[in-house]
Amino acid sequence: MGRCEDARIRLLCFHYAGGSASMFRDWQRLLPHSVEPVAVQLPGRADRFGEAPYTSMTALVDRLVEVLKPALDHPFACYGASMGARVSWALAHALRDRCLPMPRKLYVASSSGPVLEEVVRGWNETDEQLVAYMRELGGTPPEVLDDNDLLMALLPALRADLTVLGTHAYAPSAKLDVPIHAFAGRDDFEASPARMAPWRAETSATFDLDVLDTGHFLDDNGLRHVLDVIGSDLA
Repeated sequence: MGRCEDARIRLLCFHYAGGSASMFRDWQRLLPHSVEPVAVQLPGRADRFGEAPYTSMTALVDRLVEVLKPALDHPFACYGASMGARVSWALAHALRDRCLPMPRKLYVASSSGPVLEEVVRGWNETDEQLVAYMRELGGTPPEVLDDNDLLMALLPALRADLTVLGTHAYAPSAKLDVPIHAFAGRDDFEASPARMAPWRAETSATFDLDVLDTGHFLDDNGLRHVLDVIGSDLA
């Protein structure tokens, strides 16, 4: 997304495992003009398909700090969906450790609280088991699941993303002093409201949890609520 010079605050957006920055393609239009969404595209997908995806949270976050430094010259917040929530959280800790500017707020969706240290499924399983997991989660179009060639092309990035999560056992020494607003789907078996409530333990600032009538992947109503909250907060 292009820079919006009159924006008062940037919103760094991190996609879910196996996803891409295209999930944020309409956010510039749907958010107030004073909020500039900056969609982060991880390697191994879409226009970065030819690049090797990261399999380590430490390596990924180190690279993100390097790449995003120019965008930190302006007030910013972070939004992360599923894997993206954990990436934005790890990034905030890395920024603090390096005495770099910190986000004004973290918005996390569809991701269990880090303190739970839940087992991540899929990353060390067979292709068949990983595809079954995709079907169980929902969110992947049937035409993709039924196209074996396309599916096999997508699996490496998804497996790499899940490996980032499955091998990350970071236990920070101190909480973030950053407000966190969490969004949980009532029907999300991966990151239920009860599993998202422990995000409260990750901040010494304020914490809010909104429960939405959706599953792991936000439906249109859930997305509209998330955008309304972010827009109201940051505008």
